[in-house]
Amino acid sequence: MGFEVIFFIAILIVSVVVHEVSHGFAADLLGDPTARIAGRLTLNPIPHIDPVGSILVPAVLSLIPGGIVFGWAKPVPFNPYNLRAGKWGPALVAVAGPVSNLLIAFIFAGVIRWVLPLGLISAAAGQIVVMVVVLNIVLALFNLIPIPPLDGSKILFALIPYRWRGVGEIMERYQLVLILLVILAAWSWLWPVVNLVFTLLTGRRL
Repeated sequence: MGFEVIFFIAILIVSVVVHEVSHGFAADLLGDPTARIAGRLTLNPIPHIDPVGSILVPAVLSLIPGGIVFGWAKPVPFNPYNLRAGKWGPALVAVAGPVSNLLIAFIFAGVIRWVLPLGLISAAAGQIVVMVVVLNIVLALFNLIPIPPLDGSKILFALIPYRWRGVGEIMERYQLVLILLVILAAWSWLWPVVNLVFTLLTGRRL
């Protein structure tokens, strides 16, 4: 396994851990202590790592040329019935994850925009920073797709009228098929959007 793959997996693990912890913090702020009681409000990656989703899957996919590389951590538990804000509670918890990834991308994009041109960090370090920005943009945008179990589905279900809840139930029933279809189809349209967001944040194109 090359150093690039090792760095990629390390960045992915940190990014998805921040993503999941953000869900837990949002739930805690809205009145549900489930994640805190379970010891999941920590940036220590060990409680969050899914051996398959955090290590094996991204390692294998990173070796496939031109493929979409993704991964996941163990979902942080929360009880929607404890949340304040009614039907919007799960949506607010869900959106906290992608927002955390966009915040990471924004911070490291500042390094690319203002620090890298000054020559204060090496070219190799600059490539790692680029990887951090790109990966977090991908995580944010991919998770906003309104397909279960992605975060976007919780936002969608909060927006659609109550009488259409059957649509959400059908989508959750077939979520494995839906997510596989999205993974297979996403990269062709997701990458141009990632490139656009990267350019807006950094002033550079990939």
